[in-house]
Amino acid sequence: MTAKKRARASTFISIGLGIVIALLGIALAVGGIQLVSLGGSWYFLCAGVAMFVSGGLIALRKPVGAWLYGVFLVASLVWAVADAGLHFWPLFSRLFMFSAIGLVVLLIYPQLIRAAGRTPGHRAYAIAGVLAVLLVVAAGNMFVAHPSVSPTGNGPGLTAVDPGHEQKDWSHYGNTEGGSRFAALDQINRGNVNQLKVAWTYHTGDVAISDGNGAEDQLTPLQVGNKVFICTPHNNLIALDADTGKELWKNQINAQSAVWQRCRGMAYFDATAPIAQPTQANSSPIMAATVPAGANCQRRVLTNTIDARLIAVDADTGEFCQGFGNKGQVDLKAGLGNVPDSYYQLSSAPLMAGTTVVVGGRVADNVQTDMPGGVIRGFDVISGNMRWAFDPGNPEDKQAPASDSTYVRSTPNSWAPMSYDPQMNTLFLPMGSSSTDIYGVERTALNHKYGASILALDATTGDEKWVYQTVHNDLWDFDLPMQPSLIDFDKADGSTVPAVVIGTKAGQIYVLDRKTGQPLTDVQEVPVKAADIPNEPYSPTQPLSVGMPQIGAQHLTESDMWGATPFDQLLCRIDFKKMRYDGLYTAPGTDVSLSFPGSLGGMNWGSISTDPVHGFIFINDMRLGLWSQMVPQAKDAKASSGGEALNTGMGAVPLKGTPYAVNKNRFLSVAGIPCQAPPFGTLTAIDMKTQKIAWQVPVGTVEDTGPMGIRMHLPIPVGLPTLGGTLSTQGGLIFIAGTQDFYLRAFNSGNGEEIWKARLPVGSQGGPMTYVSPKTGKQYIVITAGGARQSPDRGDYVMAYALP
Repeated sequence: MTAKKRARASTFISIGLGIVIALLGIALAVGGIQLVSLGGSWYFLCAGVAMFVSGGLIALRKPVGAWLYGVFLVASLVWAVADAGLHFWPLFSRLFMFSAIGLVVLLIYPQLIRAAGRTPGHRAYAIAGVLAVLLVVAAGNMFVAHPSVSPTGNGPGLTAVDPGHEQKDWSHYGNTEGGSRFAALDQINRGNVNQLKVAWTYHTGDVAISDGNGAEDQLTPLQVGNKVFICTPHNNLIALDADTGKELWKNQINAQSAVWQRCRGMAYFDATAPIAQPTQANSSPIMAATVPAGANCQRRVLTNTIDARLIAVDADTGEFCQGFGNKGQVDLKAGLGNVPDSYYQLSSAPLMAGTTVVVGGRVADNVQTDMPGGVIRGFDVISGNMRWAFDPGNPEDKQAPASDSTYVRSTPNSWAPMSYDPQMNTLFLPMGSSSTDIYGVERTALNHKYGASILALDATTGDEKWVYQTVHNDLWDFDLPMQPSLIDFDKADGSTVPAVVIGTKAGQIYVLDRKTGQPLTDVQEVPVKAADIPNEPYSPTQPLSVGMPQIGAQHLTESDMWGATPFDQLLCRIDFKKMRYDGLYTAPGTDVSLSFPGSLGGMNWGSISTDPVHGFIFINDMRLGLWSQMVPQAKDAKASSGGEALNTGMGAVPLKGTPYAVNKNRFLSVAGIPCQAPPFGTLTAIDMKTQKIAWQVPVGTVEDTGPMGIRMHLPIPVGLPTLGGTLSTQGGLIFIAGTQDFYLRAFNSGNGEEIWKARLPVGSQGGPMTYVSPKTGKQYIVITAGGARQSPDRGDYVMAYALP
């Protein structure tokens, strides 16, 4: 290239770069003006002006433009540290893009010097080299996990499994009736987990087809003896050989629902096993249950279906249990009145409580004031006859309603998994809110009592023992979303108390005395602000569980806003400043308000896993804000397109029978990324002896997702919302698959380090489980993979992993 051509190219590059910087500066300044007018940071306006001026000077080929850009970059560094602290992702968002532009400015600086008639030195290239190294280091750190809470060194140690206490079966949804999700197995451990390989794969033949309406495999399988039991999105029941994955039997239920294709789990009952009566004083006895001689189903598997049936099949053959209900089936719509399919589904596994099988039910959110009731029912596990019904609108009457009446309509429901303590014959139920979820004007006193509470019932009679509320007059859809976990809690005085622990969508963790329902850790009533809905009985206070760590429930500020670039961060800041936000319990009103973590955030149905040997619990969470606006409308008017009848839709959502509809959506940037700083999903270990976090790490990468829904194919561990449970083992491991990328992972429970992962053919929202084969003595880890929520990819995989 001739000198003239080089000069022409240099001129073109400097002018082009200057114009680009100036245009970016204009965009930044325009947004900055809007942000300042909302009372926000002046940085973006000042930065925009600086970029516009420096860009213009660079376009004019003035060296002072490069100097001005350098001053702007240094000032941005100072501001970023002051605004965000020394935290990687906030600093990356604020500085990386501008620094990359700065590198280009340094590289063309000698050309600007020549244009000014001077001879350039080499200092600019040296500084550019340093900046390039820093950018490479920053880019490399994108692929490194940045713990929210660094390991304290006080995580769980390793204690060998006592052979007399080794787990024999995984016969309940949460492994135990009390939802431990802990396996006393250590054949697979921290030292050898990296050797895990696929042992067998089974295809169910039943693929949930996602149209955004809840078509997702979310199963935790069961294992008893040499059989693994699974259910499919359409409730087909299958038994597999525990060592080979070979199909032993299949019962094709083929339940149908327009809006709900998922089966989270099953229950198992062995009528030949002895019944252990409760040991706690004043507990009611467990009723006897025997199978008539010659009848099938001495051992049975039970599931509740997406079209509201309770089904029992023979665990040995898969045939319907002939003595159970109507040829193996019980109609769960009985007594509910008008029940459109999209309004009522069975969304969690039935629970075996002694000889009573207990089911709740999911009632669709925010559709209308007249909805099916949230009755909880207990059935004889042998005959299928209803033993009792707990109707939150009529709790004294345990009988089925007369044929011309129904259970009380629109009451709080229990859609999440339940727990059972056999020693006190007590059920622990996570309760939701009454319809409609975010409008409380028409709620009854009983709706207020049971909404968003933990409810303890006698498993034999259905009588209430106690109720503890976690949200008063819930207006945020903060229904309790997970199985309560039963643990032994060590008090400060050295005594041990049987306790129930549960996490909430609001990022709270409650530890309650199992006998009384009273908190064992500090809970404070804090004052909260009301919104502007007429006659709404706003609670002046709300509970905060301050004696336990609060997970992902920090009070957001403008500085917490984030984006992949400063520009989408700026837009998030503007949106944030436009909204009313008073913290965790920001009540929805006719203006635009922000709920964080919203009803899509916090902890969810995947539930807690425990380590009873070392006294720890493990929690995975999602961090997604939700903005909403109550829209006045004529009484009983139809709202527009919202899909909340299906509990998945955003946009305009009907609140039929109230004066309002609600418009709501996730609080995302223009790139479709949550507006607050990462992580957006974490895994946390909590020492229950100290009630402190031992470690907290991001979970999940953007490999199979990304801005605008475009897969980035990059294993950047930013930490994404998780949906699906964890498994804790005495081998010192935590397994999780409920991420937005297609992996099953194992973490070191002692420090949160990811030490193994296996690529799945599609995403998974299932719960990992484990067992040792009674035939071969080999330990397996099993996961189902049917697809992750954000991805259209679907499958029908059941996969088992084992050591070679």
